[in-house]
Amino acid sequence: MILPSGAGIVTRFAPSPTGHLHLGHAYSALLGYRTAKESGGRFLLRIEDIDRARCRAEFETDITDDLDWLGLEWEQPVRRQSDHFDDYHAALARLEPLGVLYPCFCSRKDIAAAASAPHPGRNEAGEAAIYPGTCRDLHPDLAAARKAGGDPFALRLDVGKALVLTGPLTFRETDGETWRETPAKPERLGDVVLGRRDTPASYHLCASLDDHLQGVTLVIRGEDLRPATHIHRLLQALLGLATPCYRHHLLLTNESGERLSKRDGAVTLRSLRANGMSAGTVRAMAGFDNA
Repeated sequence: MILPSGAGIVTRFAPSPTGHLHLGHAYSALLGYRTAKESGGRFLLRIEDIDRARCRAEFETDITDDLDWLGLEWEQPVRRQSDHFDDYHAALARLEPLGVLYPCFCSRKDIAAAASAPHPGRNEAGEAAIYPGTCRDLHPDLAAARKAGGDPFALRLDVGKALVLTGPLTFRETDGETWRETPAKPERLGDVVLGRRDTPASYHLCASLDDHLQGVTLVIRGEDLRPATHIHRLLQALLGLATPCYRHHLLLTNESGERLSKRDGAVTLRSLRANGMSAGTVRAMAGFDNA
């Protein structure tokens, strides 16, 4: 891969401890590790555990055990997102005076109903909009009254207002061989949630801030997270964060052509280990004979 000029690349692997790692995770971790080492750079591990209801300490332990078994090494200490909620609250506080946040009182059921209504809004990808903007223009007095009354709410990013402030944005990405500048189009995701009562900060906010604070220069993650990059680029511009480069790799699939996922019960690394498979064999299965 053609690498950016300058010091060695800093990559990171950032799993959520909501289950065990599978072969797709191994591929992403090994790709990040190899890319960093080939450039004389650094490989970081980050535990993305902001969802305290689903994340479990035993899964975190198993994740580090699996990565160690694969032969990966990473810097200490490991950044654990649940230890840094003050950082994310501070970032939200910096966005507040920009006028790009608003409280949303819609339940998940409300949003699902709006999305299934006749002729819902469509994003650029032709998909139903994630959030139709129901609370975007709610009168401030009414919003304040509902908050004072204890109504649960989430903080959403007004993407339209944010883009007025930042103007057009791009991010630099690679397919492993060549580089290109990709226009950022965060409007495709609608007004995403940046924080809510049960989860004080969202994936989008935490990942964007953490990459900056950890000095990550190349974010390597699956193609399924490419849409998130458009929102992350917007947050970087609003908060004055460094903008890393990106590589969105293809996802490993099962025999039916479906991408490997925890939710669908993909075969885990731990089960492969339990069946006597060696780390070298698993690395080869992921396409890294000499990782």
